[in-house]
Amino acid sequence: MTFTARDIARIAVFAAIVAVLGIPAAIPVGPVPITAQTLGVMLAGAVLGAWRGAAAIVVFLLLVLVGLPLLSGGHGGIGVFFGPTAGYLFGWILGAFVTGAIVHAGRRKPTWWRTALGCLVGGILAVYAIGIPVQSLVTQLPLGPTALSSMVFLPGDVAKAVIATIVTMVLWRAYPRAFGYEPRASTAPAAETTESSSAR
Repeated sequence: MTFTARDIARIAVFAAIVAVLGIPAAIPVGPVPITAQTLGVMLAGAVLGAWRGAAAIVVFLLLVLVGLPLLSGGHGGIGVFFGPTAGYLFGWILGAFVTGAIVHAGRRKPTWWRTALGCLVGGILAVYAIGIPVQSLVTQLPLGPTALSSMVFLPGDVAKAVIATIVTMVLWRAYPRAFGYEPRASTAPAAETTESSSAR
């Protein structure tokens, strides 16, 4: 996978969006807080596609790794990748990839149902699939109780999936270039000119 200069610019924009979504204070509900940043993960995958969406999250996490306080609550640094939230952070990469793979399956244009499915499967299930086991390992709690306690995130994540779906489809209708699609030039005027010339 190679990225053009335009791809890199779009990746940087979505890395910044994930960072901005970390400005609202996190809601503490245990070792893993509720944040708005998973909304950015869903949007990155839905708009940029699988590889570029995942790349945007990787860029964001690299900035966190070097110490920038971009996670909700102003956290950053290498330590966050060894704590209870580490699995969710790595899960964001998979989540963006899966979301993009479903939304743009077969390089097709986004639809409402595929976007919603992508946000639910990628933005929730894929993230949980990595986040919950790692949280269980770090906290040394059994997997079952850890998964059960993580259900507190589910209503908010479903709401974020709905918001991401609406934003994605509105953006698609208003500005498809954000998705990397270039509008095709209409050939109708040229055809009319040719017909007019031949009629003279």
